[in-house]
Amino acid sequence: MQKASGSISEWLIPLAFVATVSWLVWHLPAFMLDWVPYTSDSLRGQVEAIYLRADVTPNLGGIFGGHIDIVDIAALILAPVLVFFGTRSVQPAAMEFEGASAIDRVALFIGRATMMVIAIMTVVMLYEVFMRYILERPTEWANEMTLWFASFTFLTSGFYAMQQRSHIRIFLLYDAVPRWLQRVFDCISTLLIVTFAFFLVYGSYKQVFVNKLYKWELYGSAFNPPIPATLQPMVLIVITLVAVQAILNLIQDWNKEPEIHTDEPDQEEIDALKRAVGQD
Repeated sequence: MQKASGSISEWLIPLAFVATVSWLVWHLPAFMLDWVPYTSDSLRGQVEAIYLRADVTPNLGGIFGGHIDIVDIAALILAPVLVFFGTRSVQPAAMEFEGASAIDRVALFIGRATMMVIAIMTVVMLYEVFMRYILERPTEWANEMTLWFASFTFLTSGFYAMQQRSHIRIFLLYDAVPRWLQRVFDCISTLLIVTFAFFLVYGSYKQVFVNKLYKWELYGSAFNPPIPATLQPMVLIVITLVAVQAILNLIQDWNKEPEIHTDEPDQEEIDALKRAVGQD
């Protein structure tokens, strides 16, 4: 039986998670300056200068004389707590695939958080339109903020799409072969995904984490957000999650009955559509 979906906690928790993670990302240099040793004083001074210009709570003072303040610590503790309760409270919608593993529920929760990011982007764009064309006072940050959020949305949506089995697939040959050969195709596709993820992480780890994140590379605009320093590590993190999810999909779908994919909706899809619009 399909569980009820759409409770207020399913939206408030992802929204709080987005706000918490946004704070942690913006203040990530504080954690690096306090916890990561820097190879040179000049590089440390460069990152420290960037952080001091962007610090949202400069008057709080760092804990034990460092850069991390009490709000940063609270956000760091709150983020995994929100993930825990978010994955427990999220319920799949009528047309969503739930899955059986913990990472499946994480993917569902990330999907909800991604929806919140899209809503935030919409508000930011509407605000910019109002400021630019009504008050004639355009902002310096709205365009880069939207670009930043859109990039995270693109990445996390890929993880969610893999969990939902909604990525693009061509079934012309797949549907024409017996089930044992379909399993061979599934193994090959999963192996290709894992191989791609491995070599992407292996080949770009140093470039991403040392030259981008470690140096806290900025975008170079008037707003100057740390888009290169945050997005490139996120690419490696998400592709790793996608590879893990692909392996879990292979295991979970191993004993599934063969499916015939057509352009016409089957009875199960019709029933799911009816449940989605509240019809029996």
